Amino acid sequence: MMQSLWVKKNDLAQSEWHDSDAPPLADGQILLAIEKYALTANNITYAVVGDGFGYWNFFPTGDAEWGIVPVWGFAEVVASENADIAVGERVYGYLPMASHLLVTPTNLQDGGFVDGAAHRQGLAIIYNQYHRLGREESPLEAERAIFQPLFTTSFLIEHFMGSNNWFGAEAMLMTSASSKTSLGLVMVAKSLSPAIRRIGLTSPGNKAFVEQSGLYDEVVTYDNLSAADASRPTVSVDFAGNGQLLGAIHAHWGDALKFSSLVGATHVEERGGADDLQGPKPLLFFAPTAAEILMKEIGPAAFRAQVDEQFSAFVAAASAYLKVERLDGREALQSAYLAMLANEVAPSRGLMCHLA
Repeated sequence: MMQSLWVKKNDLAQSEWHDSDAPPLADGQILLAIEKYALTANNITYAVVGDGFGYWNFFPTGDAEWGIVPVWGFAEVVASENADIAVGERVYGYLPMASHLLVTPTNLQDGGFVDGAAHRQGLAIIYNQYHRLGREESPLEAERAIFQPLFTTSFLIEHFMGSNNWFGAEAMLMTSASSKTSLGLVMVAKSLSPAIRRIGLTSPGNKAFVEQSGLYDEVVTYDNLSAADASRPTVSVDFAGNGQLLGAIHAHWGDALKFSSLVGATHVEERGGADDLQGPKPLLFFAPTAAEILMKEIGPAAFRAQVDEQFSAFVAAASAYLKVERLDGREALQSAYLAMLANEVAPSRGLMCHLA
């Protein structure tokens, strides 16, 4: 028996568990039992922009009104009709909020494979790749699932800014400074572009947490935005998706704002455009496209090596301010999803979900 958490696409707070029979395996296919997955604001972003960016298409329900939210995590092969993949092998990759996933491995290599399922053709390759892990668990798996998908985005944003000479800016402003993607970005910028001043915008309740990270040169609360120095040429990276906040940023910095980047949406209820913005037109940053461009330039191996080098340093530091929490069972996982949707999960909590 397989279980999956369905959510209503036009009302993400509506969610319900569905049971189904395990599918028969065709030649070459494998069945994964999902061991554990990370739940972060990034997964909420997948749901919020699911129609526009095709995130609902990875794990279709067969019902146009309902979808399954994608997550990142670990799974074990529990059935195999593939001669090169044995039962008991573990993988890491893009998974549904569910107990199982049927996969059709292609491009099979020692280190991984690509799901060649027909419905996943034409979707971003970065989400269709699975890493082969052998049979044993390794250290820091929770941190990998919690941070790595977000961290790759962080790395790519810094690379994009650096490749454009920071658009002539001397500082970078980040909204949702307590979010995992923002923390990753500020760490990479500190490491690779130390001359750029790092300014974090956050809520009063998260200010102490953001300061504790030690990654920002300056931390400003949303209700005190006018206190920030707007004379220095600055780029903004908006993770919040709050149109009113974006308008305030553009108004405060004006012509000193050299570039405005939109990434994700952590404040779901306040998404929406900001009309008649001063300064540059905000541009959406889509990590999968940026990853494919960079991989074509330097090759997948060099890309992964560069990301992993920065990621290792980030994880080592993150343990000082992040507490990994284990959640078990359908009720706990559904409640955690709803809490994350409502932006009620403290940034110091790293949630690892186990369905079984």
